Amino acid sequence: MKNLLTIAGSDCSGGAGIQADLKTFSALGTFGMSVITSVVAENTSRVISVHNVPVDNIKEQIDAVFEDINVDGIKIGMLNDVHIMNAVAEKLKQYNPINVVIDPVMIAKGGQALMQQEALSSLKNEIIPFAFLLTPNIPEAEVIVGREINTMEDMKNAALKIHNMGSKNVIIKGGHLTGDAIDVLYNDGEFFTFTSKRINTKNTHGTGCTLSSAITAYIAKGYTVKEAVENAKSYVTKAIEKSLPIGKGNGPLNHFYNLL
Repeated sequence: MKNLLTIAGSDCSGGAGIQADLKTFSALGTFGMSVITSVVAENTSRVISVHNVPVDNIKEQIDAVFEDINVDGIKIGMLNDVHIMNAVAEKLKQYNPINVVIDPVMIAKGGQALMQQEALSSLKNEIIPFAFLLTPNIPEAEVIVGREINTMEDMKNAALKIHNMGSKNVIIKGGHLTGDAIDVLYNDGEFFTFTSKRINTKNTHGTGCTLSSAITAYIAKGYTVKEAVENAKSYVTKAIEKSLPIGKGNGPLNHFYNLL
């Protein structure tokens, strides 16, 4: 069994963040471990508050995992501020892990900021160069590259620009554009597109977290990047189709749809 680590924020409502990552790891037959960077008081409708974990404790959590357990892949999610990013970057330099998938979480489903604006420079310079794969959605990619993305060609140009920042592979998720949801993957000098049907449901809380965690799991299990993305998208699509009507807002995916 592969051992996977998520470094991200905690969602007390259970739909996104650390909780979504661990559910995904388990659903895909891997062993999940976690380093909590922020404790987020949120539910399916709103983010109430964000409490950042002290950076010394974040580094100690990472040390505790790496000194004892072999890590076959890492998913990195919410890194709220410059200090957290620098602490995580320090430990990535120290341990030089493989299969690092980074989901640059910036905004919650309800629109609330989950990354401080001044942390953008650290994201670009300190975190992105460690990415085996970066998984931004279109608004996140626009912030990273500093330009609007309106077309498929824009998505390809943005992916290439992010690759030039240091991310070995990049997938830009196209769900924010109109029409079919088309994602663009830049992998080993080639572009690949993935088209998904739009599912008529509001229950999509944690979709990005789940996709990046699923990709991490498949890459750690030996799939190519393209195969990992294909399999992860299939898993997420089914989890959305079987999503759970929990809460008053955007409900969560059903990570264990195949067990019910």
